[in-house]
Amino acid sequence: MSKYKLFLLRHGEGAWNKENRFCSWVDQKLSENGVKEAQDCGRLLKEQGYKFDQVFCSILSRSVQTAWLVQEAMGQEWVPVIKSWRLNERHYGSLIGLNRAEMALKHGEEKVKLWRRSYDITPPPIDESHPYFLEIYNDRRYNTCDVPKEKLPRAESLKQVLDRLLPYWESTVVPEIKKGKTVLISAHGNSCRALLKHLEGISDEAIAGVTLPTGIPVLLELDDNLRPVKPRQLLGDQEKIKAAIKKVEDQGKALPSK
Repeated sequence: MSKYKLFLLRHGEGAWNKENRFCSWVDQKLSENGVKEAQDCGRLLKEQGYKFDQVFCSILSRSVQTAWLVQEAMGQEWVPVIKSWRLNERHYGSLIGLNRAEMALKHGEEKVKLWRRSYDITPPPIDESHPYFLEIYNDRRYNTCDVPKEKLPRAESLKQVLDRLLPYWESTVVPEIKKGKTVLISAHGNSCRALLKHLEGISDEAIAGVTLPTGIPVLLELDDNLRPVKPRQLLGDQEKIKAAIKKVEDQGKALPSK
C-alpha cells in the first residue's frame, strides 16, 4: 500500500541542453524554453492537486531556478528549499563543454553512449588545463560543501554519483519523507537516474535505458520501507513525453555530415 509520495524532477532545459553540450558542473541558467517547462510543470502539479512540504535541489542554478519556478506556479513559494552539491549533475570530467553529436562522429555513438549512460564507466578526468576547470573549482559555492574542495570529484560514473548521493538521501531526505512530508527533488538527469536505480532496484545494465526528459515530474509512490508500490509515473501528456524522451536519446547520435 502506498504510504509516501516522492517527486523527482530533472530541471528545465538549460542553454547547453539546447546546444547539445555536456554541461555537468558548469553553471548554466535555464533557456527560455526551460523556464516555460518549469512553469508548465508547476501548473500541471497544481492542477492535479499536489502540495509539497519540502523541496531539495542541487547548488547549480538550473536546478534552483526550476524549483523556484515550479513553486511559484503552484503558489507554494513559502515551502522550504534545501540545497546540496550531492544532488549535482554527474561530473563529466574532460567531456564538459563538448558537443555530444560531434563526439559521436569522432569517437562513435557506442562510445558516447557508454560515457553518457553506462553505470560504472568514468569519463577522462578534468584537469587544470581544461577551459572550464577554474570556472568550476574557483566558484565559491563549492566552499559550502561538506567535503574539502580538493576532495570534490574530477569525473564520475553514474555509480559514483549514487555513492555521493546516498549518504545525503539517507541522512537528510529520508527523515523528512518518514515524517509524512511530500518531497520534491529538483535535480538533474543523472542524479535522478541514480536515485531511481537505488529505489527501484534497477540493474546496472537496465539503467542505461532509463531516460528522463527535462521539466517532466516523476511520481514515485512508496511503502513503509520506501520501496515503490507501483511503476514510476511521468506526469503530463504521454505523447509529448515520448517525443521528449526520444529527443534526449538522439542527443548522442552523430549528425550526418553536410
